[in-house]
Amino acid sequence: MSIVRVENVRLAGLASAVPDFVRTVDDDVERFQSEDFRKIGESIGVTSRRIAPEGVCSSDLCVAAAERLLDELNWDRESIQALLFVTQTPDFRAPATACTLQSRLGLPTNCAAMDINLGCSGYVYGLATAAQFVQGMANGQENGGRVLLLVGDTITHFVSPDDRATAPLFGDAGSATALEFSSSAEPIVFSLGTDGRGLNHLIVPAGGARQPRTKATGIRTVRESGNIRSDEDMYMNGAEVFSFALQEVPKMVRSTLAEAGWTIDEVDGVVMHQSNGIMLKHLRKRLKVDEDNFVIALEGYGNASCASIPLAMTHQWAQTGLRQKRRLVLAGFGLGWSWGGAAVTCNDMAMPELVIYETPQGEDTSTAIKEAA
Repeated sequence: MSIVRVENVRLAGLASAVPDFVRTVDDDVERFQSEDFRKIGESIGVTSRRIAPEGVCSSDLCVAAAERLLDELNWDRESIQALLFVTQTPDFRAPATACTLQSRLGLPTNCAAMDINLGCSGYVYGLATAAQFVQGMANGQENGGRVLLLVGDTITHFVSPDDRATAPLFGDAGSATALEFSSSAEPIVFSLGTDGRGLNHLIVPAGGARQPRTKATGIRTVRESGNIRSDEDMYMNGAEVFSFALQEVPKMVRSTLAEAGWTIDEVDGVVMHQSNGIMLKHLRKRLKVDEDNFVIALEGYGNASCASIPLAMTHQWAQTGLRQKRRLVLAGFGLGWSWGGAAVTCNDMAMPELVIYETPQGEDTSTAIKEAA
């Protein structure tokens, strides 16, 4: 695995946002005409999910989170030197959505902006990239090298509402994390890895340059196990995802801890990509993490792709913030295959309450709500 160690960078704050539209297990039972989905919801730990209506983008959720966070921090927007946007659901194929976000948030034109296309591991990779931006830009100056990391997906736009393997699981969310130079910050250690041989097990096959959209790619048909989806919808091989996670994630976490010089007993919190409750419980037991120190925050949100780690952190600590020193291990893993771990010490970190993004009045969301209902 690639090891990245970053000095003098602190996480100043984090905020998360979710859409105001909710889909429940009862909706799934009605959709699929089966009470089995109530048991499925209980086993995977997802009783309801936040769904972004058509026309609501991941960038909208991230802007809502960023505005709330910047107000909380009272940062001068002219002091932000870079904006990174991690997503699989950009506003456009071109230009980069980060460029539009720079303008929407009123950041200076000398602010660097770039998109990063990653999913379940995206928050950790984004942190690693943003932290290195801070370190390179700060020039040893306090309040220098400020970077805004926006991470979010409206992944349900790629999910067939009739696919039993994916529809009950995924939700949408956006987040904003503020990083800045601090000479007193403890080092952040990252452990990163990739195995592209797993690409076909969790994929949206059509819609890119390799397989462009056609009339045929958008037609939903019956697939394996009676699931209904098109080639423009997400396909997930749950057994392969589970096998990959159990094989790679414990190794990644142990590697991250070793590089940081920590033991698992010295960690105050482990926050993993919120894949599903069954997988998370297996990983917790394999790593021998105490239940009180292991965050599971799927209920009410579902699997929010790259935003699941910051959303889980908001769920866990928003009422108190991370004002006292805490050692956290973050672990992202999933499609690609791609995985990333981070050992980060949080101290005096602002964390406002979850932002509920209200769909603008008058916006036509009937199609998406009809599809989701």
